[in-house]
Amino acid sequence: MPQTVITLQTSGQGLYEITAQAVDFIRRSKVETGLLTAFVRHTSASLVIQENADPDVRTDLEAFFAHLVPPATDASMRYLVHRLEGPDDMPAHIKSALTQVSISIPIGDRTLLLGTWQGLYLFEHRDRPHRREVVLHISA
Repeated sequence: MPQTVITLQTSGQGLYEITAQAVDFIRRSKVETGLLTAFVRHTSASLVIQENADPDVRTDLEAFFAHLVPPATDASMRYLVHRLEGPDDMPAHIKSALTQVSISIPIGDRTLLLGTWQGLYLFEHRDRPHRREVVLHISA
């Protein structure tokens, strides 16, 4: 069963598309049909499948999560205790818990069977740049 780790350098909060890296891995593995599992190895980032055509979707999704889970400096978040790594740390953990750290996508014809406008994204929840690792694993 093929497996690899892709590394991304983020520049702060946002959605970073990794569809092309996943498709490239599948093609190199020569697996025709199976299941790709993507797993992010961090507690303050997550994975999402989202529209990849209109960048406004990513902008709105980021704005929604910023509104839903503001930084720890916001008065509505004063109950948070974990603040060792800054005001974005615990909110990043909350955003990660609300989304997912693992996604499974079917493979067919040596590619991801995503919908026309779907893409696979790393969702960075921290303000500062980070080096993130995503494990890609194929079950055939």
